[in-house]
Amino acid sequence: MTITGEYVPSPTEWVRKQVETIEQTGTTDSVQIMDRPVVLLTMLGVSGKVRKVPLMRVEHDGVYAAVASKGGAPENPKWYANVVKNPVLDLQDGRRVSTVRARQLEGAEREEWWERCVAAYPPYAEYQTKTDRQIPVFVLEPVEGSGSD
Repeated sequence: MTITGEYVPSPTEWVRKQVETIEQTGTTDSVQIMDRPVVLLTMLGVSGKVRKVPLMRVEHDGVYAAVASKGGAPENPKWYANVVKNPVLDLQDGRRVSTVRARQLEGAEREEWWERCVAAYPPYAEYQTKTDRQIPVFVLEPVEGSGSD
């Protein structure tokens, strides 16, 4: 499955530029966030429009995580509401695009993934200290029959 519809670029300049670079080069390897690899999530927004966001690459045994940190801000990033409403997403890692289903984690499973997230991007630990909200973590599980190289 590929998310289709009218694409609305992010109003945030660095996000817009990273998405443009990924689209021009065909790979997420062409950009980084703070010298670390990213994946690109393509989702159907709450508005019904297609949205794209680069996120830190957190992967374990072929399964990915998405961390709604927003740098430790008091509120979730805008993409969080999109994923909650429309959990089937396209995930690009390098040149590979696959369809995944996002599931928000809780309890011990969240803690296990949180450790992986912090290992992939240590500033997440600091971000959690800046906010009273528990930073949401989604696991992005493959949808059967998806994926192309």
